[in-house]
Amino acid sequence: MTVDELTRPVSRRTMGTETLLVLGLSLGQSAVYALVSLVAKLTAAGGLSKQTASLNNSVSARPYLDLTYQLLGILFALLPVLLAVHLLARDPGDPARTLGADLTRPGPDLARGAGLAALIGLPGLALFWAAAQLGINATLVPAALPHLWWAVPVLILAAVQNAVLEEVIVVGYLFTRLRQLQWRVGAVLAASALLRGSYHLYQGFGAFLGNAVMGVIFGLFYLRTRRVGPLIVAHTVLDVVAFVGYALLPKSWFGWL
Repeated sequence: MTVDELTRPVSRRTMGTETLLVLGLSLGQSAVYALVSLVAKLTAAGGLSKQTASLNNSVSARPYLDLTYQLLGILFALLPVLLAVHLLARDPGDPARTLGADLTRPGPDLARGAGLAALIGLPGLALFWAAAQLGINATLVPAALPHLWWAVPVLILAAVQNAVLEEVIVVGYLFTRLRQLQWRVGAVLAASALLRGSYHLYQGFGAFLGNAVMGVIFGLFYLRTRRVGPLIVAHTVLDVVAFVGYALLPKSWFGWL
């Protein structure tokens, strides 16, 4: 193989296949499972509103084995992110800068992320409450780990993992590749938002709608700033509040879920 062949730009067909494979190994796969889970809940006795969607579940009755499984799950869930960054490294420039995930602007990224979390969080709670009243969501259990010393640190790590995985893949990587494939901006925004909503379908239709709206807001922010850093901060804050809050506060406070 010649040097020219090694440096030749990747064809659109190859880039499209790459994008499908990255999604198939990560959140596209999650979307398929979420759809199957939704169908299972809809066809179960009592319908959707009588079912439960549980996150951060214990996987072993033996505490340290459970901790090992939790940490391995978090670690391996981040491999698609490393794959996406590795593939973006074939393009000119630093992939971290391309994604806006570098650490060159920590202050603005933290401030913008906190603002986004507030913008999404409060209306999101209202939407979730409305969905519960309408019976279009399953009962949500954000954290189902045992009350052990490592539960809160693991929930925080899980929140960071979710944020990094979703924002890098669904926003940074997907926006970059679809624009390179000459998709229109509106189509890219819609695809990203619908994907974000679809892998939350296991929680119900309200979760799909709420996360799709969040996807539109996050996508518009990224189009304006070209930075996923603040999105990762915002997503982490939202998940930490949900996971750790549910684990530590009285369960009677969460009957509306």
